[in-house]
Amino acid sequence: MTTCARHLDFIRAHTTQAHAPLVPEIPLYLATEITPLWQASSDFLERHNLEPPYWAFAWPGSQLIARTILDNPNHIRGKTVLDFACGGGLAGIAAAKAGAQTVSGNDIDSFALSALTLNAALNEVTVSPVTGDLVGTQPECDIMIVGDVCYDAAMTAHILPWLARCATRCEVWLCDPGRHYGPQGKNEHSNLFSSLEVLSQKNIPTSRDLESADTRLTTLYRLPKTPA
Repeated sequence: MTTCARHLDFIRAHTTQAHAPLVPEIPLYLATEITPLWQASSDFLERHNLEPPYWAFAWPGSQLIARTILDNPNHIRGKTVLDFACGGGLAGIAAAKAGAQTVSGNDIDSFALSALTLNAALNEVTVSPVTGDLVGTQPECDIMIVGDVCYDAAMTAHILPWLARCATRCEVWLCDPGRHYGPQGKNEHSNLFSSLEVLSQKNIPTSRDLESADTRLTTLYRLPKTPA
C-alpha cells in the first residue's frame, strides 16, 4: 500500500462526512465531536506520525471564500485558480463547482493533499494537488485564494510579502478571521495590509474547542494589483 493510500484510509477512518456551517452544499471529511481527531492528543498525533490535522477542520477563512465564490460565480468562472494553504480544499472545491477552468490546491502537509483528493472526489469535481512550499515561486494562475494564514508573526512575515509580489501577476484573495497578525489586528505587519479591498465579511459560527469565541468576524480581502 502506498503512503498516499495509507493517508486516504486513515482519513476515512478518523473523520466523518459533514458540512461547514456556512457552506452546507459541500460535504467534507471532517473531524467532529464523534471522531478521534476532534480531541487528538499529542500522543495520538505522534503515534500516527501526524502534524496537527488542520486539514480536518473547515476554518472560517475557507468557509467565507467558498461562500463568496458560490454566491458570485462570475468572479471565478473560466479562470485558473490556486487554493494556497488549501487544507482540506473547501475553497478550491467551491471554485471548481463555480465553473473555474482549472483549480489546483497546494499545502505543505501531505495529509492535507490526501484530504483534498477525497473531498474533491466526494463533490465530483477536480482539484489538482500541488506539493511543496510555493512561497517565493511565481504561481501560474488567474486568481489565488488564501485563507487563515496569518495565525502567527513568523507565518505572516513569511507569506505576506510574497503574496504582494504575486499580486503583480494574478488576483490575490486573502481571508482572515480577525487574528492578531491579520489585517484587522494592530501588529508589526500592519503596513503589509494597506490598500486592501473588502470583498465580503460575515460572522461565522465556530467551536470553543478550536477558537476563543462562538463566532469570528471574518473578512475576505483582495490585494491591490500592483505593477510588476
